[in-house]
This record gives sequence, structure tokens and C-alpha cells, in this order.
Amino acid sequence: MPRVRELEVFRLVLPYGGRQETLLVKLTDHGGMTGWGEAVSPQPKTWTQLEETLGARLVGVDWEHPDSAPSGDPAVDMACWDLWTKMRGVPLAHALGGSRTSVMATVRLAPDPSVESLVARVNQQVCAGYGHVTLDIRPGWDVEPVRAVRAAYPALTLAVDGAGAYESPDQLVALDSYGLEVIERPFAVTDPDLHATLQDRVNAAVAVEATSTAELDDYLTLRAGRVLLLRPAAFPSLSEVRRAHDRAAAAGWDIQCTGGQGAGLARAATVAVASLPGCTLPCDVTQPPRRNQIVDPIVGANAGVIAVPLTQPGLGHTIDETRVQKLAKDMLRA
Repeated sequence: MPRVRELEVFRLVLPYGGRQETLLVKLTDHGGMTGWGEAVSPQPKTWTQLEETLGARLVGVDWEHPDSAPSGDPAVDMACWDLWTKMRGVPLAHALGGSRTSVMATVRLAPDPSVESLVARVNQQVCAGYGHVTLDIRPGWDVEPVRAVRAAYPALTLAVDGAGAYESPDQLVALDSYGLEVIERPFAVTDPDLHATLQDRVNAAVAVEATSTAELDDYLTLRAGRVLLLRPAAFPSLSEVRRAHDRAAAAGWDIQCTGGQGAGLARAATVAVASLPGCTLPCDVTQPPRRNQIVDPIVGANAGVIAVPLTQPGLGHTIDETRVQKLAKDMLRA
């Protein structure tokens, strides 16, 4: 039965990709075993909550399963899962119900200064082994780049991500002429009706992103898509992530795991979730630069394939604690 002897929290400002902030949580039990978790782009109040309340509730308390640990924080929940699975000698992917040894990857490409340079970047990724490409689009940068990429690569599996920038299905229907597999996040998450209308008008699957099972249920009820964009770091716990997976799969939806931000731990959890049976679409862990990561091996794709670490328990990655100390701007211990 785990009992945490020490809780440590590190606030990191990553040096690449916009100097993103992330929090790392390290739990150490009385036998010296450690579990690690990460909160990507945490809320300002998170540090205060961890400092003032969580240590007192978690340190020295027995718990049998991560669901029963007094965490209340996604990073601490991940660390509890990492510690719990290490104590049992099983990989996190297996503990969550995953069975794949590897998953296919998509590569995400941001808008480019020109259509020609975008096509050149797509060519680089195709030559690197990617068979699935996701283009970030926005009003004014959508039909023309998609048309050019499709003309250059008629057989390429292609998706687009609107990041909630659109306001009407009329703005996106023309894209359906280019054989898209998925249109991700076309509208604001607060408007499932728009997603449902678009799904009725296009052959491509509309992908919605939910951060709770309650939110997902609204989309399922309205048939507001056919794909769940599952971002484990956005959920309060990995058990809630698994419940969302189960509900979407039971409804016949495809699932794509995404989560390329942070220092590597959140990406590792994303890959573990992507090994679940309902995660049928390529996983997206391509951003930001690999130099941000503090894990070994680096979490990423090789020739369009991501290995699921099944030979090591827990998250399956070693933490470079020297690098953590160098990147840490603040640190607390309880």
C-alpha cells in the first residue's frame, strides 16, 4: 500500500516553443520509490493549492489505488499512477487497459508564409515516414492550402484543425471536397449544436474535444461528431480519461489522443492512453521541440510510429533530474 513520504513540486519554464510553463510533481514513498506527474500550462492558483493544502492531505496517508489518493490535481494523480504501477511492476499503459506495443502518429503543421512552403514541409514529413498529416487552419488559410496539399499528395491521409476559430458550418463545407479524414475542433467547445450541423453536412468526421465525461455526453447525445479528441492532460484524472474513452468507444466514435505540450511526462501519459483499444486514429505528440523534454527516452515518433514503453513499469521513462533542477524556477517540498 503506497504511503508518500515526500512531495516535491517544480515549476519549469521551458526554453523552447514560447517558453511554456509546466509543473512537475515528484512523490517519494517510504521505500524510496518515486512517481512523477506533470501539469501543462497550469492555472496560477495551482501552485498555491499544492503548497498550502495538498502536502498536508497526501504525505503520510495510506491509499490503495490512485483513485483513492487525496490528490484533486491532474499532476498529482499522474504521479500517483506512476508510483502505484511501479510498485506493482506494470506499465501504465497496461494498468489503464492498453494492449498496443506501438501507435501510429500524425504530424501537425502550422500555417505557413506561403502555400508552396507548406507543401514543401508536407513533403519533408512524408519522406520522414508520416502517412498522416494534420494541418492547422484558420479563416482565410484553409481551402487553398488544403487544395494544394491534396493535389501534391492524392493518397495522403489528411486532417485539419480549426482550433475553434470558425463561427459557421458554411465556412468549412467546401473543405469536404478534398477527402479529409477529420475536421478537428471547428467551433468553440460551448456550441455542440454547430458541430452537429457541420457533421450532418460533411463526409469527414468532425472531432470534438471534451474535458469531462459530462461534456462528452452532451456531444454524444446531439451526435455532434464522430471523433473524440482526447487530451489526457486536460482531465482531472486518468480514470476520468478512461471513462471518456469507454463512453466514446461504446457510442461507435473513433478516438484520437493528443498532447504534445510540456516536458515529456504528459506526452508519455498520452501515449499510454493511446494504446487503449478505442484509440483508433493516429496519436498527436509532435509539439513542441523535443529539446523541451526531461525524459529518457524522448517521447516522439520514428518514421510515423510511436513506441509504447512496455518493458519498464509506470510511465516507462527515466527523469533527468539534473535538467529538472536547471529548468526549475521555483520548487517546494512537503
